[in-house]
Amino acid sequence: MTTWLVAGLGNPGPAYSNTRHNVGFMVLDELARRARASWSAPRQMRADVVETRLSAGGMGAPGAGAAKVVLVKPRTFMNESGQAVGKLCAFHKVDPAHVVAVHDELDLDLGQLRLKLGGGDNGHNGLKSLRKHLTTGDYHRIRFGIGRPPGRQDPADYVLAPIPKSLRVDLEIEVGRAADAVEALVLGGLEAAQNRYNS
Repeated sequence: MTTWLVAGLGNPGPAYSNTRHNVGFMVLDELARRARASWSAPRQMRADVVETRLSAGGMGAPGAGAAKVVLVKPRTFMNESGQAVGKLCAFHKVDPAHVVAVHDELDLDLGQLRLKLGGGDNGHNGLKSLRKHLTTGDYHRIRFGIGRPPGRQDPADYVLAPIPKSLRVDLEIEVGRAADAVEALVLGGLEAAQNRYNS
């Protein structure tokens, strides 16, 4: 049985929980909810983890062709995300080709997703850390559009500011769609998932 590791990128703690930079955590929380699973914190892994299975019946459902899935929310800050991902990949013997990173993307509007394998880091500190600790950039990414900041607002302030209430319904829809995209990628492969979800 193939093991996949799905990592949501974000910052730990309540101060960051409702910010654009934490959409990766939001998607992972939705996947854990679908699996009806609770997060645990394995010793020395510096992450919250759920181990589950994914089949055609959904997250957490047994069945033919099921894949083992390790859901990961690093407990480090964004720029050290790769520490936990690297340790957990080594522990579960997951090849980088079976890693999926879900992260915020300034260059896409809210409502846009892009699935890809490999590529550059585009200035994203979480992706830089993954590349360092996996020693490659050849892992899957699900880029979750958050849009550019208005006017001259600093992008760093924008991604860490609370998400306005006016956007929360749309955000919830997109979190669900990104979780669907993770499931489609693991079960059906990149090309089929791209055809369905890249917008």
